[in-house]
Order: sequence, then structure tokens, then C-alpha cells
Amino acid sequence: MARKHLLANIGATVGDRKPQSNSSESRAEYARRGATRSMMQSLDEMAENSMRVLEGETIVSLDPDLLEASPFADRIASNDEDFSALVSAIEQAGQSSPILVRPHPDVSGRFVIVYGHRRARAARQLGIAVKAVVKPIEDIAHVIAQGQENTARSDLTFIEKALFARKLTSSGIDKETVKSALTIDDTLLSRMLAVAEHVPEHVLDALGAARGVGRDRWEELKKLLQLPGKSAQASNLIRSDEFA
Repeated sequence: MARKHLLANIGATVGDRKPQSNSSESRAEYARRGATRSMMQSLDEMAENSMRVLEGETIVSLDPDLLEASPFADRIASNDEDFSALVSAIEQAGQSSPILVRPHPDVSGRFVIVYGHRRARAARQLGIAVKAVVKPIEDIAHVIAQGQENTARSDLTFIEKALFARKLTSSGIDKETVKSALTIDDTLLSRMLAVAEHVPEHVLDALGAARGVGRDRWEELKKLLQLPGKSAQASNLIRSDEFA
């Protein structure tokens, strides 16, 4: 059973959603209108700097074992096939773009990955050094750089962004920073957080990153799971031999 068809197998459906009409650009503009001008100027400047953070910086080679993952996880589980392709590409052609790391706040000589986790993991698997830029940045700049780098690559699924947003807010990162990192508005942030909060963890774990499943389907799932008996039905399905 394909994971993205879980909705079809737990019964009742929710009415068809109208196609999204707002572009990411309009969401970003909406977010700007909803915040104070001074705060948004600061976030915009930080976002612009984070996206250009590698320009003119020295690239160094680091032992992957000296690197720790970002405290703000933005991925669920790597697709083995995609990761294998990345490892092969780096093995054959080398690492085409450096990762970004910051000095570890507590341990001298160690670093925290801002973005480039998969490239670092690939280098570790290959037993080679990873190319990196070391930049002493604070948490807010870290979040914006990490979020916007992955957003620019169209690399994260809706649910990964939703869980990333929940992780940030639960870590004390303010919502203006979260919106800037993901280039979203208040409405979309609220919807993301609602899905992340109301879909049970075991269902999220079973569905994984769910590539190809967008916001509307996740919102349908959230609503379905609030109906009597549907959460238990979903739990039974994901434990069954049919579910894969």
C-alpha cells in the first residue's frame, strides 16, 4: 500500500479543496505586512546575508566526525535511493558545494552543521573530509540560513517544513523568524503547526517525508483523524502487512 494513499484507506473523505491561489511571493509579502517594519527589516537583512553567506568565504576541509547535527532538525528520514545517488555523485565528481557550519558553542574544535547534513553524512560514509565554510553565527541567523537554503532547493516536503516549524517554535524561536526562514505567512504557519500538532507521532513516523503529498492532503488527514475511530483505524493500518 503506497503511504500517500493512507487517506483513501481510512474511510471518509473531506470535500475537495480549491487549488492554492497564493504564490510563495504573495505569502512573503503577506508576512511582511503582518509584522512591524523594523523587525521585518532586520529579518530581511539577516535572510539576505544568510543566503549569500558563502560568497567570498574561505572553504576548509573538516573531519566529518568533528561535526554535530543542527539542533533544529528539518528532515524526517533520508530516502536511501536519493542518498545513495548523492554518495555516488560525490565519489565520482567530488563535493560541488560546501556545507555551512558554525563553531560549537561549548566544545572547542567542534562544529555544528547549519546546512549540508546529507553532504556531511556522505563524506563520512566515503571516509573523506567535507568541504565547509565556518561562520560564527547566532541561532536566528542559523535558522534563517538553514530554512532558506532548503527552501531554495525545493528540498523539503510539506510535513518536513511543518515539523521544522514546530521544532523551532518549541525551541523558543519567535514566529517572525520561522516565517522568514520558510518564506511563509501567518496563515500557512498556523496550518503547518496544526498538522504537526494533531497528527499522532506514530502516524508521522510511518508516513515519513511523504514526497508528493501536499498541504491539502495533510489537512484532510488531520481532520479525518479527529473523527471517532479513525485514529485507531489508521494505527491498525500502519501496523498491517499491507502498509509499506
